[in-house]
Amino acid sequence: MASFVIEGGHRLSGEIYPQGAKNEVLQIICATLLTAEEVTVNNIPDILDVNNLIQLVREMGVTVAKNSIDSYTFKAKNVDLAYLESDEFLKKCSSLRGSVMLIGPMVARFGKALISKPGGDKIGRRRLDTHFVGIQNLGADFHYDEERGIYVITAERLQGNYMLLDEASVTGTANIVMAAVLAKGTTTIYNAACEPYLQQLCHMLNRMGAKISGIASNLLTIEGVEELHGTQHTVLPDMIEVGSFIGMAAMTKSEITIKNVSNENLGIIPESFRRLGIKLEQKGDDIYVPVQETYQIESFIDGSIMTIADAPWPGLTPDLLSVLLVVATQAKGSVLIHQKMFESRLFFVDKLIDMGAQIILCDPHRAVVIGHNHDFTLRGARLTSPDIRAGIALLIAAMSAEGTSTISNIEQIDRGYQNIEGRLNAIGARITRI
Repeated sequence: MASFVIEGGHRLSGEIYPQGAKNEVLQIICATLLTAEEVTVNNIPDILDVNNLIQLVREMGVTVAKNSIDSYTFKAKNVDLAYLESDEFLKKCSSLRGSVMLIGPMVARFGKALISKPGGDKIGRRRLDTHFVGIQNLGADFHYDEERGIYVITAERLQGNYMLLDEASVTGTANIVMAAVLAKGTTTIYNAACEPYLQQLCHMLNRMGAKISGIASNLLTIEGVEELHGTQHTVLPDMIEVGSFIGMAAMTKSEITIKNVSNENLGIIPESFRRLGIKLEQKGDDIYVPVQETYQIESFIDGSIMTIADAPWPGLTPDLLSVLLVVATQAKGSVLIHQKMFESRLFFVDKLIDMGAQIILCDPHRAVVIGHNHDFTLRGARLTSPDIRAGIALLIAAMSAEGTSTISNIEQIDRGYQNIEGRLNAIGARITRI
């Protein structure tokens, strides 16, 4: 098991580029199965989860060509349907959460899909009901094979339908959209997720010949078509990396420029950091973070303690709450961090408390952070990354800490961040992989 050794206390300086968005590219790769023609995808990050999905579709019979360091062409002309029923395929699906989004394309194009319960982060229960009920609403039949522990989904031809989703699940909406584009008739999805990554998927599908309207809203209308065609697509920069780099700059009192961030797709993220007192400047499509020796958390207009909570888009993405929590430990003032959308994502705060942070974990969903105002630095510690987002938060804490820290189980970080130590070391960090 690999680890990071981090020498804390070093300031960063220079420019850094965010990688392509993991949460978008997982959807996009699954969507390439909807056509027998070539689909070229650019700005693909070289990270574990994405590489595993690329390898999985390759083993399914998709021809995959690597055009450059971050560009691939997929051609799903000769998909091996027999392999999709094998134990080997189902076992690989169980270790990759993104594989659940294969259901929609496979049922829509081939009339059948098998999938085991997908894995992923240890961040509590994440329901698949939205995926299953939505595709059932299109006429698919779901059967759970208890002996093999798999779901078998079949449909001769999906039929468009109206549906009101019980939650605005991003992957659930993506799965239903990918199924509906080849269904007969019109599908209406209300309470659809409308994150930029879902918008990107819809735009790509439209370029392939789909007929999706209402993009960027929570009401999508999809007119089914007979077939889709090839296209080219470029993945957005990863908003979670952008937020992580802002947090790193603040915690280490650094001056950095984050390049090509796609500002129009960041939503409330910059403003959420400003609420913690962090100064940001938009320069074209870049974000400039100046050196700040201190930063003060805002209060609400009535003087009450600031609360930062996650919410479906255009609310704050839950993937950045762990970073905002860490950044708050060195702010002036206090803030309540409220993680509403997932369970167990705040359980890494005990490690921050061991490093000297003043945090009250109220329950599995809420934590009060009392900022040090940089009067006390965090202490180096031996840490373990429980999931992707907590892992990057602990890395930020270690970079700002006094002394040396070790983070084990960094495979979790590798699942979401491309060569993170190399890119950070290039702007002044001291991180060694062992």
